[in-house]
Amino acid sequence: MTLTALHTPVMLKEVVAGLAVTAGGRYVDCTLGAAGHASAVLAHSQPGGQLLGIEADPAAVDVARETLTAFGQAVLIVNDNFVNLETICLGHEFSPVNGILFDLGISSLQLSPSGRGFSFQYDAPLDMRFSPHQERSAADIVNTYTEVELARIIYEFGEEERSRQIARAIVRARPLVSTIELASVIEKVSPGYHRLHPATRTFQALRIATNEELTHLSAALEQAVNMLGHGGRLVVISYHSLEDRIVKSFLRRESAECLCPPGLPQCVCRQTPRLRLIAKNALTPSPAEISANPRSRSAKLRVAERILPSEPGRRRPTSRPNKILRVSRN
Repeated sequence: MTLTALHTPVMLKEVVAGLAVTAGGRYVDCTLGAAGHASAVLAHSQPGGQLLGIEADPAAVDVARETLTAFGQAVLIVNDNFVNLETICLGHEFSPVNGILFDLGISSLQLSPSGRGFSFQYDAPLDMRFSPHQERSAADIVNTYTEVELARIIYEFGEEERSRQIARAIVRARPLVSTIELASVIEKVSPGYHRLHPATRTFQALRIATNEELTHLSAALEQAVNMLGHGGRLVVISYHSLEDRIVKSFLRRESAECLCPPGLPQCVCRQTPRLRLIAKNALTPSPAEISANPRSRSAKLRVAERILPSEPGRRRPTSRPNKILRVSRN
């Protein structure tokens, strides 16, 4: 089976609709992967459409280049991390743009038996780096961090209730060099499971920490708004609560007309909304898609549109209504 055969883009129709893809538009795919979403965006943006694809994983870049060959000069692929989104766009004179896509998390390519250590289903070195140019690997974290630091990472990034027990077991078993070794250590302190393998949350936590995923996401979202032209769309697909919490909070803040705490008689925050929410709640895959692609089951898609400060209907409130004081008479 080829690498491209392993990849099925999640919520493809919803992504194209969310980006409001039109002929001649310019789009950025910040997580190019095997280019499943990018192919559809390019197809719907012809004639004249262009796409800038950003991908940290050089192996995925090779796959994407092959997939997108037919689109020729309409595609520009950059092997970099999306935390550098603004620098990349400005450096290639690719702004403003009509739409930006983030398909977060790990791809099917990286979960394949590639020797990268993302999955405990295959025996491989504990690497988990999106790019081989990154200095710190998962093995470095597992074998050099203190028990307290490991427990914090596993709890915060994996939302694992048994983080302290797992961290203690890891420290006692060190050095650990392979995925199977680590998974075995975790299984011994978390015996018995139903749907979720006991190593799932710990592997997620280590991957997030290794690649600084949450920090990079927060920084990239800020940059994305700067790169969007008026009416441009931002589409983000997240796969776990930590990612979605960051995205949801960011979109709410950037679409709010006032950020002052409740109780102030007058707005003093000087907030100017830059985004309009296209849908209040996140979209989720259809039952048919989940059945065909089980990895899509946890996906949440959120969409927002870039607006101008002076756009009608988005006026910032200057004051809040006074509360009615009820005075009792003796």
